[in-house]
Amino acid sequence: MNSATLPLPTRSLPRELLHLAWPALIAQIAVMGSGVIDTLMSGHVSSLDLAAVGIGGSIYATIFVTAMGVLLALIPIVAHHYGARRVAAIGSDVRQSLWLALGLSVIVVLLLKNPAPFLYFSHLSPALEVKVRAYLDALAWAAPGYLIFRVFYGFTTGIGLPRPVMLLNVAGLLLKVPLNLIFIYGHFGLPAMGGPGCGWSSAVIAWLLASVAWVWCRQEETYAPYGVFSSFEWPRWRALKELLRLGVPSGASFLVDVSAFTFMALFIARLGPQFSAAHQIAANVAVFLFMVPMSLGSATSVLAGQALGAGNSWRARHASLLGLATAGTLGAVFGTALYFGALPLAHAYTSDAAVATAAASLLSLVAFYHLADTVQAVMGQVLRAYKRAWIPMLIYAISLWGVGLGGGYLLGLTSTFGPPRGAAGFWFAATVSLIVASVAVTTYFLRISKQSLDTAR
Repeated sequence: MNSATLPLPTRSLPRELLHLAWPALIAQIAVMGSGVIDTLMSGHVSSLDLAAVGIGGSIYATIFVTAMGVLLALIPIVAHHYGARRVAAIGSDVRQSLWLALGLSVIVVLLLKNPAPFLYFSHLSPALEVKVRAYLDALAWAAPGYLIFRVFYGFTTGIGLPRPVMLLNVAGLLLKVPLNLIFIYGHFGLPAMGGPGCGWSSAVIAWLLASVAWVWCRQEETYAPYGVFSSFEWPRWRALKELLRLGVPSGASFLVDVSAFTFMALFIARLGPQFSAAHQIAANVAVFLFMVPMSLGSATSVLAGQALGAGNSWRARHASLLGLATAGTLGAVFGTALYFGALPLAHAYTSDAAVATAAASLLSLVAFYHLADTVQAVMGQVLRAYKRAWIPMLIYAISLWGVGLGGGYLLGLTSTFGPPRGAAGFWFAATVSLIVASVAVTTYFLRISKQSLDTAR
């Protein structure tokens, strides 16, 4: 196949951004919806099962999201090849990414099967630890399927076809409730597993998604020009090195983000159940709102990567600034709505007046947190399109761990800067940390994108 088989962009940049962003948003909602279903259904079994799913899910997220972040390197690499019309290179890098996914799967499975280092800090009761281990054991079977599916996600997203991932994630969401019922309560000859059954339903869905995705890829003519299945090749260190050079710092950035959020929750738990519950409400809203800039950032990075691959630095910078402006505008709108609607929203989450009041004060901070989060979400992904990941990773480590987590501990639990401010101190520090990160990554983007323009002249 030659480059003439690749479709050329025919839409304006705003339309291209919308075309890529809305399927990504629906796919993100479907993924989040699956977690919500697990929480609701395990909670109806027992508080022990709910706790097991919550704790196990946090451990799984820390491990899996880091590995997933490594595989996200495929998106900008494919986008660059697509823009440069390097058809054969796309298929080759996809095959190499599958080898990388298999290697990461071994590491993830070993960690999930041996969670003692993570459980050491939790001080769980014996009964709860048994259920957490059972849940993680089930998710160990899910992780390889999801990682293999993420390679398809990176491939099809990088060439500007996000709808297949959206459709498959929605299908997985639709399967979640019936499969949970089978594994949680025991049907068709299976034993009742309770909360850990949610992990087994995830395993079934993971492998179904991976299988259908790659069968679709093999049979759908749209993917034929890239020759993913045209030949077999063993792992090649040069190709894997490029993936790892961009993927390792990307994965580390995700680890910094997830671990900062996790330890923030653990520290706030020291303040008591009321403040812990209020924090969970604030965190849930923050994560839900984050899906919008995350989707826009993904779409923007694809447009920028394709433009850079085509040697069009001006279009890459224009697309990046358009994505930033769009996300920033939406972030300001959502943040304003959240600030003025904090108390009603908090009451929608809980009937406990004390928890609602505490949550409302945190949600007012989340309004500002979200705006800063919006900027860094888009810029972080755009910088991956420019194949810059190490500097952003260092920025996130210093800001999220140092300013956010360290500052939150000092403000929230100590009298270093006056009376301890509790959960609000942590959220204030987290907001400041994201402002620092946003300013830093945006400044870095403006500098390297200008250098790209100057080089192209």
